[in-house]
Amino acid sequence: MLWSLSRRVLWRKAVVVAVTAAVAACGGLTRNNRQSAAPTAQTGPGAQTSDAAQPAAPATRQPAPATAQPAPAQSGDAGQLPPTPACDDGDDPTPPQTAGPFYTPDTPLRTSLLAPGLGGTRLLLTGHVLSTQCAPVAGALLDFWHTDNAGNYDNEGYTFRGHQFADDEGRFTLETIVPGIYPGRTRHIHVRVQAPGQPILTTQLYFPGESGNQGDGIFNPALLVSLQDAPGGTAAQFTFVLDVP
Repeated sequence: MLWSLSRRVLWRKAVVVAVTAAVAACGGLTRNNRQSAAPTAQTGPGAQTSDAAQPAAPATRQPAPATAQPAPAQSGDAGQLPPTPACDDGDDPTPPQTAGPFYTPDTPLRTSLLAPGLGGTRLLLTGHVLSTQCAPVAGALLDFWHTDNAGNYDNEGYTFRGHQFADDEGRFTLETIVPGIYPGRTRHIHVRVQAPGQPILTTQLYFPGESGNQGDGIFNPALLVSLQDAPGGTAAQFTFVLDVP
């Protein structure tokens, strides 16, 4: 009887121990599963998190590329340009040329040489008068003369003759016609240019594409105007550069 009771007590204790162990095992497994399912946020220099837990890295602004700074201006002779028709192409000084036998002084002050009844293709000649430093020569005198459409000079009046003064920006404008061809010469316009208080430059302007250019003993390609078509005629451009202070 006593032995049977002891066996029952021992069996109950064994059952209790077994149940306790099983419960403990289940509880530990549940805790481990929960720990692996929910990542723990870590802090500190070496902390790592899953991709889902990491915030998006802020966009990094790239530094703007450095802007090239202009080269410093040089002083002295290196900053001056030689007198040249373009004022920046390094050519020789605007060449002087002969006035020819048909210059007439005291011409009318006007910017248009056009008059009723005069034939010919209209020409608008524009440009600048500049110094060797490419500064405008305000008030420069420009005195123009050339032949009529038939190649004749007016030596008794002032047809296709006139003078004007450059404005404060050194600009000039002349309305006239494309001159006719004087016998023995190529097509050209005579001009005298003078900065205030300075010597006179006497020269001639020529037209590109003229068949007589190469056979003209006075022709100089440095004195060619730039030509383009314009409404009702032709437009030409030329820049005089004077060797003045």
